[in-house]
Amino acid sequence: MHIFKLRKIYTFLWISFNESQKFCNLICLLQEYIPKLLVLTVATEETDGFLRFMRSADYFNYTVKVLGMGEVWKGGDVGRSIGGGQKVRLLKNAMEALADQEDLVVLSVDSYDLIFAGGPEEILRKFQQANHKVLFAAEGLVWPDKQLADKYPLVRTGKRYLNSGGIIGYAPYINRIVSQWNLHDNDDDQLFYTKIYLDPLQRESLNMTLDHKCQIFQNLNGAVDEVLLKFGTDRVRVRNTAYDSLPVVVHGNGNTKMYLNYLANYVPNAWNYEHGCSHCDDDVVDFSQLKVGEYPNVLVGVFIEQPTPFLPEFFQRLLTLDYPKDKLKLFVHNNEVYHEKHIQRFWEENKNVLNSFKVVGPEENLSQGEARNMAMDLCRQDATCDYYFSIDSDVMLTNRQTLKLLIEQNRKIIGPLVTRHGKLWSNFWGALSLDGYYARSEDYVDIVQRKRVGVWNIPYMAHVYLVKGSALRNELKERNYFVLEKLDPDMALCRNARDMGVFMYITNRHEFGRLISTANYNISHYNNDLWQIFENPVDWKEKYIHSNYTRIFTDNYLEQPCPDVFWFAVFSEKACDELVEEMEHYGSWSGGKHQDKRIAGGYETVPTDDIHMKQIGFEKEWLHFIREFISPVTLKVFSGYYTKGYALMNFVVKYTPERQAYLRPHHDSSTFTINIALNNKGIDFQGGGCRFHRYNCSIESPRKGWSFMHPGRLTHLHEGLPTTGGTRYIAVSFIDP
Repeated sequence: MHIFKLRKIYTFLWISFNESQKFCNLICLLQEYIPKLLVLTVATEETDGFLRFMRSADYFNYTVKVLGMGEVWKGGDVGRSIGGGQKVRLLKNAMEALADQEDLVVLSVDSYDLIFAGGPEEILRKFQQANHKVLFAAEGLVWPDKQLADKYPLVRTGKRYLNSGGIIGYAPYINRIVSQWNLHDNDDDQLFYTKIYLDPLQRESLNMTLDHKCQIFQNLNGAVDEVLLKFGTDRVRVRNTAYDSLPVVVHGNGNTKMYLNYLANYVPNAWNYEHGCSHCDDDVVDFSQLKVGEYPNVLVGVFIEQPTPFLPEFFQRLLTLDYPKDKLKLFVHNNEVYHEKHIQRFWEENKNVLNSFKVVGPEENLSQGEARNMAMDLCRQDATCDYYFSIDSDVMLTNRQTLKLLIEQNRKIIGPLVTRHGKLWSNFWGALSLDGYYARSEDYVDIVQRKRVGVWNIPYMAHVYLVKGSALRNELKERNYFVLEKLDPDMALCRNARDMGVFMYITNRHEFGRLISTANYNISHYNNDLWQIFENPVDWKEKYIHSNYTRIFTDNYLEQPCPDVFWFAVFSEKACDELVEEMEHYGSWSGGKHQDKRIAGGYETVPTDDIHMKQIGFEKEWLHFIREFISPVTLKVFSGYYTKGYALMNFVVKYTPERQAYLRPHHDSSTFTINIALNNKGIDFQGGGCRFHRYNCSIESPRKGWSFMHPGRLTHLHEGLPTTGGTRYIAVSFIDP
């Protein structure tokens, strides 16, 4: 009787005779005729791939028996050449005890590169519909002997050739096949099965066929273009578009293991649109159960391989990570002489904070790969090193919990998603091209933009990642992981990790930070970060714009000390200091002379002792600052006026009693003027300020980093009040002349 007719009888009787003892007896009798499914797989060690296979099996409640666990693998490198005979030998031994179980259906599958997309009942139903005793997986490529291609039976549609990664059949028939094995562990298993299948007599007597249309088995090699994800409410399936089938067993054979990793980010229940990530919180490290003294020890490897903007801020963010500092050891590889002063300053300020601090400088002449190997070895060789956290100097971590959040996910290698501001550039690749370089996966943009949130198995990562110390001492115990011919260090590491079967993950479950651009970083200035307003606008704003600037728009945080004179915070202390330093470093102050070749006509009616922004090469950056940070204030205070944000005269003025102490009454050649105080009255200078004659209104206590904004022509005749001591600096722009 057909299995599914029996199941219908079972269900009907359950409804009708639930309380009857006769019913129970009948059910027991019927169950003897319902085939049972046993999954047999070979795995000699618990790799990441094997654990993933078991999770998918457990999800569908498969009964799985693992063969060979703990044995030494002698089956060769099946990923690159022939081999795998050890799997047949182990299966042969297992089948001897199952040979007489006629109602037992055995499913033999690989495990390191395979997942289940459906359950046992679906497999049994599809196997019954095939109406054969043994069913092999099929593929469109011949392996390992192409000369055998013509001996395969012709098929009208479907895959023609056998793949040994998936076999399903009744136990006695499977036993009859594998009992013929008398070869070595490193002989080829697929060739063995192929020769039996191609024998017409055996094919008929054993009633064998192939799963030509991928009803049960989907081999990805040569078929990636046929496969799509099919999202359902509760779980995700793989759909074969060539045959409109929903395979139950998905096998990443050949060079498709990375594509299987992509599919397994969703199949069977890892992520869907309804529920998001279903097991991101499984098997996590719970910090709430740990005392601070029990936190894992972490070696932090910092790599400065090129001139990098905002390096002091990078170190400060690293120091403010919410993690016990006595649990952190710091290794720094600095390849740039320019940054030695920044590292020295950081060391002097924090040498008593961290557990240990080791610097390898440019004088060591280490390559990137050698330096990264050195850092990783420090953790590998230290039994107390629980994690190795590698971070490049172009990573700005804005999340103080980053280290905890990565450790919590409990992965061998995991990185936080960081992206370049306003771009799709990130620290991971979703796929690789055939030559091992970047390729965009279907979900890359959604992951980067956090439209899909979860923990993602990916083929490549760089810039920042966390590695378990135990993985460094086991799966990744070989040295020189960062050195591989023709590959940069990060690509070499990822290639080696993939070859070892170690999964790499990226998490975008939280906002972690960003990547800064180092490509056009010019270190010829005195304060080089000032010029980063275009390349790294977010970091520039954080460093140089006053912390209360945005309150101008949210809390009306500005003052009007005189009619149509507005006063607001715009520059940070750092911006003021660095701009003054830059001008003094340049040093060619004009002296407050009327003759001035820098301006049209060569004559200044009301001269100041100044340096123009153009003279230090800061003109376009300054004009961009006006457009980004002054123009919005203009629209707020002079309602209805839309500034062009353009100025011909942009300069820093220096007032001293010895050179020029004041400025006589004058109008500015502007629609409106900004005047930003660059240092502190009472500390850096005495006196100073500005008086508006028409309103008999004076401002005698300018605040560092605050700007006046006032009309330039007609109404606001004004003068610079005398500086009586010290040196006063202001930045001035005549806007919309």
